Amino acid sequence: MNKQELIGEVADAAGLTKGDASKAVEAVFGVISSALTKGDEVRLVGFGTFSVSKRKASIGRNPRTGEPMTIKASSQPKFKAGKVLKDSVN
Repeated sequence: MNKQELIGEVADAAGLTKGDASKAVEAVFGVISSALTKGDEVRLVGFGTFSVSKRKASIGRNPRTGEPMTIKASSQPKFKAGKVLKDSVN
C-alpha cells in the first residue's frame, strides 16, 4: 500500500473526502516526525512505538578502494510494533 492508497482507505473508513483524509494523514506524519526530531517517543497503545536510535561513529571501509573511512554518528528513526498489532498479523 502506498501513501495515496492509505489516504483512500482512511477516507473510506472515516467517511471523509480524500482531501480531508490527505490533510489528516499528512498531519499525523508531521506530528510524528516533529516529535522524533525533538527526541521524543510517540507511543500508540496497541499499535506501536516510534523512537529515535542513536548510532555511534565507527570505522568502515570504502568498498571500491578498501581504504578505511570514518562513518559519522547519526540518529535513526525506529518503530517497534505493539502486542495488538503483532497479534493481528500472526
